[in-house]
Amino acid sequence: MNLRRRLLIAALGLAPVAGFAQPRLPAAGTDYNELQPIQPVDAQGKVEVLAFFWYGCPHCYTLEPLLEKWIARLPADVQFRRVPAVLNDGWAREGAVFFAFEALGVLERLHRPFFDAIHRERINTRNPATLADWLRKHDVDPKRFEEAYKSFGVQSKVRRAAQVSVAYRLDGTPAMAVHGRYTVSAGQGRTQAGMLSTTDYLIGVARKQL
Repeated sequence: MNLRRRLLIAALGLAPVAGFAQPRLPAAGTDYNELQPIQPVDAQGKVEVLAFFWYGCPHCYTLEPLLEKWIARLPADVQFRRVPAVLNDGWAREGAVFFAFEALGVLERLHRPFFDAIHRERINTRNPATLADWLRKHDVDPKRFEEAYKSFGVQSKVRRAAQVSVAYRLDGTPAMAVHGRYTVSAGQGRTQAGMLSTTDYLIGVARKQL
């Protein structure tokens, strides 16, 4: 077999492989949703990314380790924020816990442990006495927590989170939102890594729109 024929066969053999390797870009309506109307964002000159979650959601819990690694790799022009989804009165309670932690300055320290308490330790955190014991074990005064939890500032943030959850048309958690324009649900991402990969793609799209 001459050299020309060998090269032709090799080229024909590689063509399908090269075509198969080309990644499919995420598609609107299938892999993510386009929001209408576009929602306002707080980030100035940066791409805003929101991660909606509920402390009682097992999928949100298993996402956390992957999400933390993903957050650490975000570029400087991305502003990330967690938002407790509030879709009913039950979720509003966990949302208030999140904002009370924030008000007390312990959110970074207690966010993961509170998830662990619910999903790994199986603690009934909705029982006031049980929650108070858990708080004491984590060096938080239950009285100060209760004051923060019931405060006007925290309850206002819970109401705002409920409004945002409706505006972003959430139907469950976890979910990601990019710059008030796009949302990605866990189902659309197919896998947790897939949801974050689609979010990366949408960050690039939103960056061009700044």
